[in-house]
Amino acid sequence: MSEDAFNMSIRKFLKEVGVTSQRKIEETVRDGQIAGKRLKVRMTLTAEGAALNHVVEGEIELP
Repeated sequence: MSEDAFNMSIRKFLKEVGVTSQRKIEETVRDGQIAGKRLKVRMTLTAEGAALNHVVEGEIELP
C-alpha cells in the first residue's frame, strides 16, 4: 500500500468517526439527556490485533 493510499484510508475513517460522533452528541443534547452546562466526553481508540489504546478527553459547552 502506498503512503498516499494509507493516509486517505485513515482520513476516511476519521471523517466517519467525526461525523457520526457529532450526530450522536447532538441527538443526546436535543433529547435533554444532559444536566448542566458542559458535557464531559471521552473517546477511546483501539485496534484489533494491535497494542493501540489512545484516549482523548474533553468538555463540550452546551447551548
